[in-house]
Amino acid sequence: MTKSADIIRSFYEKLKAGDSPGALALMAHDIEWITMWHYQVVGRGPERVAEGLFKPLIAEWSSFALEPAEFIVDGDAVVSLGRFTGVHGLTGKKVTAGYAHVWTIKDDKISRFRQYIDTLAIADARRA
Repeated sequence: MTKSADIIRSFYEKLKAGDSPGALALMAHDIEWITMWHYQVVGRGPERVAEGLFKPLIAEWSSFALEPAEFIVDGDAVVSLGRFTGVHGLTGKKVTAGYAHVWTIKDDKISRFRQYIDTLAIADARRA
């Protein structure tokens, strides 16, 4: 694997270990974070990611995990393919949703993130 892929692997490992501050520390101060579902990160920076994604995600799901299965690397671009699994806090429904995450690394920091995910599977789990 390349250094770019190692940074992304480290991000997933930190999230899995519950180390949100460590995951945020891997981000550039002006990171752009684009999601494809109801969580929206407004503005740039790790603090915005924490407010717009991490906090609401933790509040909504009683448990969840990101399980990357494949990494595709082209220089400073990394695509991870995997699945989001979780249990919705209100409905108790389980979900498995395939995803593609597109990452850009600049100066050894994550500078951009784009998410593509099975939004229907997420919506079904959220529906009472």
